[in-house]
Amino acid sequence: MSATHWCVIPAAGSGSRMGGAVPKQYLPVLGRALLDRTMERIASHPRVAGLMVVLAPDDTRWPGVGTCAGKPVRTTTGGAERAQSVRAGLEALVELIGPDECVLVHDAARPAVTHDDLTRLIEAGTRHPVGAILAVPVADTLKRARADRVIDATIERERLWRALTPQIFRLEDLLVALAARPDAAPSDDAQALEAMGRFPLLVEGSAANIKLTRVEDLPLMEAVLRAQGEE
Repeated sequence: MSATHWCVIPAAGSGSRMGGAVPKQYLPVLGRALLDRTMERIASHPRVAGLMVVLAPDDTRWPGVGTCAGKPVRTTTGGAERAQSVRAGLEALVELIGPDECVLVHDAARPAVTHDDLTRLIEAGTRHPVGAILAVPVADTLKRARADRVIDATIERERLWRALTPQIFRLEDLLVALAARPDAAPSDDAQALEAMGRFPLLVEGSAANIKLTRVEDLPLMEAVLRAQGEE
């Protein structure tokens, strides 16, 4: 397999929901920074050509690495919203790759994505005319709440999926979708394309591909990584 796909990793957030002074992408997970683990997991896949890491303008914690797992690492500056950071990363990639090249976008806080999932996502997403995302079918019973948190209704979970990352799209397609609504804040990159009437493919991934969002997620994240053989 040839290394052909760059990955944008938005890492400009403050991680405010973690409630600490250290942005969550730099929190230690099994003794290493979360961002470092995520970068290595993505860069070590044979189909990944390089990483574009999007940093906050005032980031003083970035270690200045130029390579990861033998792949080039480039950086650029992001914005206040995730979509702004992804757009900045894509714009920086325009100088390196063609507009029709497929680009991965991956959350900095998801270090446990498996190489098997990455392979299936890349194979499916490069064949699909819009692209693809990793996702997991919803297994829990879903409740819609009223404003006072009393149950309003039970939501039918059939055909509902939880969106994960990475997601893969053609560079120009995603850049155009994000630029079309610069003030919007889509919760993931697929939503920007959906707003233009373009609908990506769902590729079932592992539920172990969890995102570190709150402090209580950290022990589970470390347990998942240990189960995957990380130390």
